[in-house]
Amino acid sequence: MKNKLNKAKKKLFMLIIIFIILLIVTVFLILNKPSTNKENIKYVKSMIEEQTLLENKIKTVDFDLNNPNVILNPYGNSPLAALVIFDTDKEISPIVTIKGKDELSTFTQEFEKSKKHILPIYGLYPDYENIITIKCGEVVKELKIKTDKLPEDFILPEKVYADKNKLNNDLYFFTPSSKGYTCAYDINGDVRWYLTNYALWKIDRLKNGNLLVSTERLVNPPYYMTGLYEIDLLGKIYNEYSLEGGYHHDYYEMENGNFLIASDDFNNESGTVEDYVVEMDRKTGKIIRKFDLKDVLKMEDGQSENWSSYDWFHNNSVWYDKNTNSITLSGRHKDAVINIDYKTGKLNWIIGDSTNWDEEYQKYFFTPVGDNFEWQWSQHAAMITPEGYVFILDNGNNKSKIKEEYVPAEKSYTRGVMYKIDTDKMTIEQVWEYGKERGSSFYSPYISDVDYLKENHYIVHSGGIVYKDGKNSNYPAGLGGADKLVSDTVELLNNEVIFEIVLPTNNYRTEKMSLYVSNKNYEFKNSKELGSLGETEISNVKFGPILNAIKMDEKYKSHEINITEEKDRLVVNGRFKKEDKVEIILYSNLKQLVYDFPVTKKPYTALCVDLFTEEENKNGISVTKYVNKEGLSGAYSVYIKINNNLYDTALVLK
Repeated sequence: MKNKLNKAKKKLFMLIIIFIILLIVTVFLILNKPSTNKENIKYVKSMIEEQTLLENKIKTVDFDLNNPNVILNPYGNSPLAALVIFDTDKEISPIVTIKGKDELSTFTQEFEKSKKHILPIYGLYPDYENIITIKCGEVVKELKIKTDKLPEDFILPEKVYADKNKLNNDLYFFTPSSKGYTCAYDINGDVRWYLTNYALWKIDRLKNGNLLVSTERLVNPPYYMTGLYEIDLLGKIYNEYSLEGGYHHDYYEMENGNFLIASDDFNNESGTVEDYVVEMDRKTGKIIRKFDLKDVLKMEDGQSENWSSYDWFHNNSVWYDKNTNSITLSGRHKDAVINIDYKTGKLNWIIGDSTNWDEEYQKYFFTPVGDNFEWQWSQHAAMITPEGYVFILDNGNNKSKIKEEYVPAEKSYTRGVMYKIDTDKMTIEQVWEYGKERGSSFYSPYISDVDYLKENHYIVHSGGIVYKDGKNSNYPAGLGGADKLVSDTVELLNNEVIFEIVLPTNNYRTEKMSLYVSNKNYEFKNSKELGSLGETEISNVKFGPILNAIKMDEKYKSHEINITEEKDRLVVNGRFKKEDKVEIILYSNLKQLVYDFPVTKKPYTALCVDLFTEEENKNGISVTKYVNKEGLSGAYSVYIKINNNLYDTALVLK
């Protein structure tokens, strides 16, 4: 009996202990879960979210030709485009004309038969009362659309030459390298289209008529973007493609519709950048193939002046050739254009000077034949032409791998060059070039582009001409203290210059494209967000309540911390000194997710060394940390630890 009583007491005691523990845990959970009294983080709408709100306000009924609905810049990011909406009693094919200053700056487009007409209007002049005529059968309606002035910092041409007898009314689309706007000029040098959102790198037209441009969001500094937007000239985004390794420089639309994209693997053990190419499924945004160039080449071989251990290859172009089922890539920091087999990823050949390359690679190099042959240096935009030639923008840096033989900037030149290769005999012949005759005035030590329009019809774009103290510079605009920038773009037909536009800035690439490619009525299609930024690496996971956090004080405020939320990530920006140790902590239900917040200027830059100036050492630098939402669920209180101080931001991420 006594034993039974003791057992009962023990059982009761254990139940009391368990109850107390549960009570304590419950109290901790209540006290330490994200407080409803805390403020939600300021949410920054995505471009797709913004355009959905705008699109929902567009009215499409109860309009006729005499009283159409005219909407200038319907999506808020393409100020020189508009929509015109009206109905007709009968099915009619409207003919739209956007009147220009002459015949080759005037655009006419006939649209498909319909009773409901939603017509995109492209190619308006800025700060101008544009005249648009719409012809429906025998009836002609004239509209006047007044546009705003260009932004004050917009770049206008300094020189335009056009042989109008040999040109059409296509536009010249440019993407900026640093400052400026993604925009298009007509043959008179007038601006006829531009985006207000910051789009870098390549701009090209897809087979469906849309454009593919970079997002405006960084995934890592200095220029690695979260991915790509598929847009039209109205600025409407149809698809946003996000990549864990981001996007830089170039992409290629394959025959099957998928995209080959120059990307990165920021988590690779070597800590390298710009040596990674992925194939993205167009419909799903999933990465289905990966090409790691460290599996193809030795990092140390073939070094150019710009080589570094973290940016050893610096891939700046991607091209797929269906005839050979191969991928051609441009390694600026090796002065090498390489070709790999699409199926196996194995190396096929290398174009460039074989100096500083190991013996094992010599068999992949070509032997020059013919007259006037020169190798390319620090090149960009390598492609395979329909004739099977290799077309390259040869920047021309140094013109040697041997430092003692470097050619100075004032004696260098940039050129478009075309090579004919024989992969059986491993010979290479130079069959065309343009730019050498222009000398150092056409010398661009970085960026730039070539384009193949048709046989004997090309564009050579020397987009990064840099001057300092009146002399040519070998350094990109952001590195050498440049005091004058030039972008010089030349169109050639049968070796004759038929168009040239000179801009007082640096531009990454240029493409010649028409305004209209479809006669279809405009459709308000749903936009999709595809792909993923992946999960942000967690440096540490801790368990237990946060009891020692302090409120924001003057020291915290001196760091100028700004926290915002985007659809797929948390963005934290602040000013810190190099020696500061900073962490972001997301806290929920006794669980602490700790993220390192490195204080570094440009951790993955291809062109800069992370050196602090005297002023930066004194006052610190502005840095940003991105914490992706993927893998997170629920609500989190946000804390920031700066050295030994843990601050409660009083903000909640949901």
